[in-house]
Amino acid sequence: MKQRINLKQLEPKVYEVLYSMEEYLSTTDLSVQLRELIKVRVSQINKCAFCIELHSKDAIKAGETQRRLLALTAWEESPLFSDEEKAVLAFTEAITLISHAGVSDAVFAEVKRYYNDNQICQIIAAINQMNFWNRIALSTKMSLPV
Repeated sequence: MKQRINLKQLEPKVYEVLYSMEEYLSTTDLSVQLRELIKVRVSQINKCAFCIELHSKDAIKAGETQRRLLALTAWEESPLFSDEEKAVLAFTEAITLISHAGVSDAVFAEVKRYYNDNQICQIIAAINQMNFWNRIALSTKMSLPV
């Protein structure tokens, strides 16, 4: 697959903003492992192979197991994820697929059981940041070298 355009090269200020957001997210209350789970799950939903590969490697470096990454597409049925993680993953899916049904009160209430308002804002930012990255990668046809 040939990359259509190189957004980073043509509009470097866009990447400056995105990298600034990544720096901010690294200072939040969210663990690296949770942030990487969000990134991989968003990328799975969006079918972004570039980001799935990149962030699966990052997740493993952050201590995530290959077993949990393989189970991530079936997180609802998997005993490998805590109730707290499942709440975030449901929230991740609702936000990523927001045009389907929005974010229900039930999904929001479940996240609220485990996280305070500031942390919920951080989760929302992390989910949307990854959606932004996916949309860049997919629309420009970014790919990792084979």
